[in-house]
Amino acid sequence: MPTLQISYKLTEDLIPYVNNSRTHSEQQITQVASSIKEFGFTNPILIDEVDGIIAGHGRLMAAKKLGMNEVPTITLVGLSEAQKKAYVIVDNKLALNSGWDSEFLQSEINMLAEFNFDINVLGFDKTELASLFDENDVLIEPELKEQTYNEVFNIIIECSDESEQEKIFNRLDQEGYKCRVQSL
Repeated sequence: MPTLQISYKLTEDLIPYVNNSRTHSEQQITQVASSIKEFGFTNPILIDEVDGIIAGHGRLMAAKKLGMNEVPTITLVGLSEAQKKAYVIVDNKLALNSGWDSEFLQSEINMLAEFNFDINVLGFDKTELASLFDENDVLIEPELKEQTYNEVFNIIIECSDESEQEKIFNRLDQEGYKCRVQSL
């Protein structure tokens, strides 16, 4: 098995997988960005040999939100197209298949609150925290900050060639639309 090596790549050079079925709300991207600010970029983006993202789309969006120009990556070499497509799904689904030991989780959250740690970074909202603690449990009430949610609407325009893409981009940009170019 080859040794995994981290290399830093420019965010603009990484290519999101166009058929990624995992979605990321603006609120979730804000949570990921908060985690990166608190702990650093601890989970590199997984890419293929041509800088196509296999896992880490949300982390890339959070990095861009933070204004980061480069991010840590690990290149997965030798995966077939089927393996790449499958890993895009499995990386997200396997994490969802786990659960919580609510007793340990309550204890850990209370300890973090005692340390005056901002538990917003954990990703739980007020409703989720309330469901963890019933009226007999003691939750040291941390100050929960409301996270800003901004809806984003996107369209994808398919162009026949690079020249048409450039013309449409320039026209929309001149009309004041925020545009990004993506070539696949």
